[in-house]
Amino acid sequence: MEDMLAVSIWRGGEDGEFVSYDVPRLENQTVLDVVTYVQRKLDPGLSYRFACRVGMCGSCAMTVNGRARWTCRTHVSRVADDGRLEIAPLRNLPVVKDLSVDMVDFFDKWAKAGGAFSPTKSRADDFAAIPPGDAKRRQANAGIECIGCAVCYTSCDVVTWKPGYLGPAALNRAWTLVNDTRDGLGRARLRLVAGDDGCLGCHSQQGCQEHCPKSLSPTAAIAGLKRAVVVAVLKGKL
Repeated sequence: MEDMLAVSIWRGGEDGEFVSYDVPRLENQTVLDVVTYVQRKLDPGLSYRFACRVGMCGSCAMTVNGRARWTCRTHVSRVADDGRLEIAPLRNLPVVKDLSVDMVDFFDKWAKAGGAFSPTKSRADDFAAIPPGDAKRRQANAGIECIGCAVCYTSCDVVTWKPGYLGPAALNRAWTLVNDTRDGLGRARLRLVAGDDGCLGCHSQQGCQEHCPKSLSPTAAIAGLKRAVVVAVLKGKL
């Protein structure tokens, strides 16, 4: 007899419900494989988002058994020992349909945090030579690999409690730019991320660090922003 998975998938919008499906259990099967099977074989109306399938884009992030994960990198054997899967859209973001969420608020907060690089030189200038051992370069390197998958954002309780909070991904991005010696926004960016909706709103629960698929530490980045804001205030520069 074929081994089966009991899969519950969120269907509909914010007021939707879970629908049950039976899916064949296969060796080395990922959660994204399960969702794809349901869409192709059982319910073609199922909406979800994915692109690369190899853990490069982060667009396949969903809530799997209560935890935000990249579904393309999450094997069923890791999360469904009892043969059951519950797959839902990401938390803290509006549901468009089924497993697809609206990412506009997430990326708008990147912009509000000054997430765009502000160059100090033109393309006609020579490349800036920054030694790998430079202290600020090391700080920037620690968070530069963020790909904007929103797993940290959806796992952040502060975002849940306070929708205006910029969130760990936007603040992590701001910290990388604060430490980029080529960037010219300077204190203006610190003004954008200071305050209760910015770095001072973080409760340092480290949920973002625990859940980040890239093993980054937005908590450390936010702590760096807090220090930078305090120093700027004490020096009368903010």
